[in-house]
Amino acid sequence: MIVRRAAGERGASKRSWLESYHSFSFAEYYDPRHMGWRALRVINDDRIAPAGGFPTHGHRDMEIMTYVLEGALAHKDSLGNGSTISPGEVQCMSAGTGIEHSEFNASKTAPAHLLQIWILPEKGGLKPGYQQKAFPNGSLDGKLRLVCSRDGHGESLILHQDVAVYAGKIKKGGTAQQNLSPGRYGWLQVASGTVDLNGIELQAGDGAAIAEETAVTVKARNDSEILLFDLA
Repeated sequence: MIVRRAAGERGASKRSWLESYHSFSFAEYYDPRHMGWRALRVINDDRIAPAGGFPTHGHRDMEIMTYVLEGALAHKDSLGNGSTISPGEVQCMSAGTGIEHSEFNASKTAPAHLLQIWILPEKGGLKPGYQQKAFPNGSLDGKLRLVCSRDGHGESLILHQDVAVYAGKIKKGGTAQQNLSPGRYGWLQVASGTVDLNGIELQAGDGAAIAEETAVTVKARNDSEILLFDLA
């Protein structure tokens, strides 16, 4: 079973420096039909204007993943981390017992485009933590590459939940496949391009909840970038 979540049906919020689309209920956008999928709680598709950004604010008991598509994001947090996140890099932050951070477009002239993802942790009260990793050029091309997991295998970043996150860049006409074990669920998010997911067309911004499927096959109708979540 695959249920499409169309890009145009998402919630939206706009400020002078931010255009954000919400696959699931978030902040002022509330829809009881879309509160998350399994442990996946938030997928925000954010476009941040030059020099714009989120001032220092707090989180707790949430696993937060940032995936930059265009531009660069400057990050600072209460653990003392300061970094810039660019395309090809993945950031994972465990808010745990509490963390404060800020996120700003690192450029004063170019916009930034990113996906911010929240995943419910397997338990509360974890120690806050921060990870960031650059994946080599080409390592996401033509396949689904594990970028985050519960135990960090395959040089992936750690998320404190029974979840595996795959990223892929697929050229037009290319195909990528990932098996799902019995009892597992999936979510596919199309960051850019147009793909067929097990024969169902999905466009940029679309997501899809996946259940009772043994395999996920993604064929690109044009050059596309995707994230696949393998969930308990």
